[in-house]
Amino acid sequence: MTKRNDIVKFGGNPVTLIGAEIKVGDKAPDFTVLNPDLSSLSLKDTKGQVRVISVVPSIDTSVCDIQTRWFNEEAAKIDGLTVLSISVDLPFALKKYCAAQGIATIKTLSDHRELDFGLKYGFVIEELRLLSRGTVVIDKDDIVRHVEYVANIGDQPNYDTVMAVVKQYL
Repeated sequence: MTKRNDIVKFGGNPVTLIGAEIKVGDKAPDFTVLNPDLSSLSLKDTKGQVRVISVVPSIDTSVCDIQTRWFNEEAAKIDGLTVLSISVDLPFALKKYCAAQGIATIKTLSDHRELDFGLKYGFVIEELRLLSRGTVVIDKDDIVRHVEYVANIGDQPNYDTVMAVVKQYL
């Protein structure tokens, strides 16, 4: 398994990311994650759509909450955009969070069971078994058009860049 150091920090300390680093121009690897109702969702289930993958360590943190709310609001404004918010939170926690916070536009998904997304896209933090913060934009033809591994997990992703890339491919 590929291990990468000096890419991101958690609480000011470097952590190790495991899994293949995804790059712009790559064919987006298919993955399977869980919906809040425990049904499976694969990337191929969203084929033909422009997708933003919003990667968060845990929905129970303020920074992850801000990121999730931001993408939920933006996705509601843009026809043809699908946002997949992926964490290793349990599906039950995601369902409870969405109900309490009114998150209805984006799909909140759990990579808890197999880390299938995290390992294929290189977002798994080895020391914590959490996903690192970041974003991925995938076009309608399953080509990766943007990737951000946020250098400090406590920071927000670059929303302006994500949305500029999305608008190019809608």
